Amino acid sequence: MSLFLSRLLRLPLVKPASVRRSFSGSLLISNGFSTSLRQTPPCSVMGARPCGDDLGGLIVAYADTHAWTELNKMVRLELVCNSINHGKTLTIGASHGWVASLKEDGTLCLQDDLNPYASYTDPKRIPLPPLVTLPHCQTRIITNVSMSSSSPENDEDCVVAVKFLGPQLSFCKPAGKSRKPKWTSIKLENPCFYSSRVMFSKKHNMFRMPGYGGHLIGSWDPCNPSDDPKLQSVRFTNIPKLTNAEHNLMDSCGKSEHLVESRPTGETFLVKQYKQLAENDEGVAIMKTKFLMVYKLDDEGNAVQTRDMGDLVMFISMSEPFCVPSTSFPGMYTNNVYLYDYDENGYVDVAGTPFDMASAKGPLYSPYHIPPQDIGN
Repeated sequence: MSLFLSRLLRLPLVKPASVRRSFSGSLLISNGFSTSLRQTPPCSVMGARPCGDDLGGLIVAYADTHAWTELNKMVRLELVCNSINHGKTLTIGASHGWVASLKEDGTLCLQDDLNPYASYTDPKRIPLPPLVTLPHCQTRIITNVSMSSSSPENDEDCVVAVKFLGPQLSFCKPAGKSRKPKWTSIKLENPCFYSSRVMFSKKHNMFRMPGYGGHLIGSWDPCNPSDDPKLQSVRFTNIPKLTNAEHNLMDSCGKSEHLVESRPTGETFLVKQYKQLAENDEGVAIMKTKFLMVYKLDDEGNAVQTRDMGDLVMFISMSEPFCVPSTSFPGMYTNNVYLYDYDENGYVDVAGTPFDMASAKGPLYSPYHIPPQDIGN
């Protein structure tokens, strides 16, 4: 607890004039996410200011102003710092503004506490049944969480997917027609997916994952997940010529792949992120992004390296990734990727050469980007 407090108190904080931000100047009528509902700007969860009784005032950073704001919304500190309750409840990912937490007994819960646009006084909690571990699998280390819609509390077709480190991938319908929700789990046969992150493609109406290296993409039907996924080979074209120093740097890095869908434009991107050990901070290894490559992926599996995403801004964090047009919320950095995880928080211009990322180092405790939220007319 003391480590969390000391780190948080060193962070810069911009306090608002009122406890709720006015969105009258930032609302969007149509940006590709919705054509009839106005939307809020994307933001990032930065933590919470401790206020006693294991509660804290939620701190967020709006992507269009880049200012930190402490809200008058009280959240449980364990949701923004897993070490506070000795790991009895862990946040394991987020999607559509819903954070997933996991208890010691394997019970998973969806909650909107960290969404600054959700109710301040009546947070929603959706408990899911205890996870069931398949033979020769594990369910304690989770890669990420994805959802097929933003309404798990009342959308009967909403499916939650949980990807575990290793071969298990599990699905659940929180509001399905059955009296009690249950998990449907499959065992992945191809080890290239063992460390992959799952995402939901609205364009294909499928859960999808890139294999290690990005040369293969697997797709699963949310209504009928199978051990035999639809597989697509990826062919990389327009690969940039790299210097020997760049090749050596990339060879020394750990690599991860992110599949990102831009709903406003209908495009799909494959992002390769290269991270290197930067330092050891109080026993915690801190990784830093040293290189980033963005590819446009077509329906035939052709991946073309690009330095131009148009006016899109891409958000990659421990939440499900998303894209937003910068023209929707003036102030965001066009053609940038906003990266946020436990190691670092920053942004990089896709067109920039040489690679240069402005970032703050971790460890960071609640690395979640919140996508634009519909708030009605």
